[in-house]
Amino acid sequence: MHEEIEISTEYIALGQFIKLANILESGGMVKAFLQDEGVLVNNEREHRRGRKLYAGDIVELEGIGSYKVIKA
Repeated sequence: MHEEIEISTEYIALGQFIKLANILESGGMVKAFLQDEGVLVNNEREHRRGRKLYAGDIVELEGIGSYKVIKA
């Protein structure tokens, strides 16, 4: 089961999404995490903070959780 995170815009950058979901607190932490670990976006490894996420996308952070982007 995915935790749903609601956005009010057409898309959101991956780095902003991680902060919105309260996974990591600062942009610096997000940058370091993505460079070192990366996340899975729709089952594909991703390291770019600027990756655009749209409603329906699934973001998985190993050992942390799974999140689904939904439109407000």
